[in-house]
Amino acid sequence: MKNKVVKGMVLGLAVSTAAMLTGTAGMAQEGQTQSATESLEEAAEEASESENTADAQAAADKAAELIDAIYVQERTDTTDDDCAAAKEAWDALSEEEKALVEGENASPDYFGLDTGDASLDDARNADEIGENELLVVSFGTSYNDSRVEDIKGIEDALAQAYPDWSVRRAFTAQIIINHVQARDGEKIDNMQQALDRAVANGVKNLVVQPTHLMHGAEYDEMKEMLDQYADQFESVVIAEPMLGEVGDDATVINEDKAAVAQAVVDAAVLDAGFDSMKAAEEDGTAFVFLGHGTSHTAKVSYSQMQTQMAQLGYTNAFIGTVEGEPEDTACEAVIEAVKEAGFTKVILRPLMVVAGDHANNDMAGSEADSWKSMFEASGDFERVDAQIAGLGRIDAIKELYVAHTQAAIDSMAE
Repeated sequence: MKNKVVKGMVLGLAVSTAAMLTGTAGMAQEGQTQSATESLEEAAEEASESENTADAQAAADKAAELIDAIYVQERTDTTDDDCAAAKEAWDALSEEEKALVEGENASPDYFGLDTGDASLDDARNADEIGENELLVVSFGTSYNDSRVEDIKGIEDALAQAYPDWSVRRAFTAQIIINHVQARDGEKIDNMQQALDRAVANGVKNLVVQPTHLMHGAEYDEMKEMLDQYADQFESVVIAEPMLGEVGDDATVINEDKAAVAQAVVDAAVLDAGFDSMKAAEEDGTAFVFLGHGTSHTAKVSYSQMQTQMAQLGYTNAFIGTVEGEPEDTACEAVIEAVKEAGFTKVILRPLMVVAGDHANNDMAGSEADSWKSMFEASGDFERVDAQIAGLGRIDAIKELYVAHTQAAIDSMAE
């Protein structure tokens, strides 16, 4: 309505002006009057379009502000309402307005990226737990397909292996919890919520199985939270993360690291269509297994995995990290190592439980700073491919977690 009034006023002015020109000069040609009117009509349309653009940007900015407000690592009393407000603001936008959403962390992908069907997931936050709970703690992912296949896959394997234990879920990344809740309406417990639920349900025996790769920062934070609840249960035991004990230096390997190395190599070789790692080597193909990386002292685990690959005889297996810590796992260092080893083809694959944002963007994305793009930009390789698949979907990895949980249950009995 506002735009129509503005346009009407301008057109009215055009008509009045045209009349004055006719009455004063008397000799104005009809073409000249039409030209003046058309110019003013164009000006009115431009003013209207400018106002529409400003309104669209304001709506997009408001949605971006609400998204940024829930892109936080702390849950508050208003988190549920904040998640609902962000989704409501997004849903009210037109497709053109959604494309304008941009904030510190907000983008059209926050709500708009299709990552699969969230309804296939199970938040595992039901009450009526019983006396024995197996709490599976993960960092989490907002990629629905990966959450279902990788995290839920591990949880399902544990539930099947231990039917006398109630399997429940907790994520340590509130940012991810908020994202999934706002976008998909799925509510996942953080550590505090999960432990409060266990206490309220009268759980006596609590086994915690982290899906973390190592004894790193996330593991330490999880343990600190558990320490606050230790006196709320009769017994609490933490099972080993995927790679087991860290060890002092790069030479320290163990059965867990050997099992993980073999599992990820076997899966990668199969997906690439080779009969064996040796066949891939003869083809000139190297596999780069990409972890997250960390400044934590546990970063030596990545160096140990490189040692483990060598121990298994895999000269065409290389370990890298998104964060480039340790330094020899940075992209530039790995590119140089693969090139010096004489391989001309590269397959990238995550050394991560889930194939989420890091796998899809940092590893295989189209941006110039992704690993795939940097390997291609080096000009040293005939072909660079990526396999987007988390460790959590590999049967041997699930079996490893089952074994770690069994060891924890056994220690509790002792």
